[in-house]
Amino acid sequence: METDTQLGTIGSSDRSAETRAKILDSALREFSTLGFAGARMDQIASTAGVNKALLYYHFDSKENLYAAAVEMISAKIRDRSMAVFLRKDASPGERLLRSALDHFDRILTQGEFQNLMQQEMMRMHQGQPGAMGILVKRVFSPIQAMYESMVREGISSGELINVDWLQLHLAALGANVFYFLVAPVWRMLLPFEPFAPEVLAERRRSVVEFLGQAVFTDRAHGAELAAKVLAGSPMPEMSAERKVFWEKR
Repeated sequence: METDTQLGTIGSSDRSAETRAKILDSALREFSTLGFAGARMDQIASTAGVNKALLYYHFDSKENLYAAAVEMISAKIRDRSMAVFLRKDASPGERLLRSALDHFDRILTQGEFQNLMQQEMMRMHQGQPGAMGILVKRVFSPIQAMYESMVREGISSGELINVDWLQLHLAALGANVFYFLVAPVWRMLLPFEPFAPEVLAERRRSVVEFLGQAVFTDRAHGAELAAKVLAGSPMPEMSAERKVFWEKR
């Protein structure tokens, strides 16, 4: 039977974990919006509803807090992607389509991760220390390994066309990056708003349908899988903040 002292320790541990989670959530928003240099510990503490001293109690420094926030969002993105790769009820081709759709939805909705990644790319190009190593180790390296294995499996089974796995990877995901990356240019080129909800829904559908036709040895099979994936994956909801972001992009 638990003693009062043990119960008090458990309660204290729970509160400490809850406080740490609040700090990390607040830090993630601050760092993703303002970058490492622009983020302020005072503001992070205020948003989390804690005393500034607690930030240093849990994380020692701004650098450690930033690294912990990057670790947290990296684990979330990695686990989401891995869930697609590890589906036991889907062929390699279906998992490939689902990974392309998940990637599109991640760029569309996961602003904090996307912002941090872009900031880290800039810091790396400027020769500044940063957390790109964490992103590579926690997210990109395991995802790439799983992606390569998935494509090779699909090629070996005859479901996917026999091409260089990396080129297929670039073709499947590169189009998503390009569409979102050059948003201002699309606005100048296209006679419609490229980030209106209905246009994004159409672009999302086209990504999967194109791959269903382009990378499968049996196009009819690929088209069937594309229809199946789209039918079971409705357009994700965007936060109000993310909607404003794409409206002003």
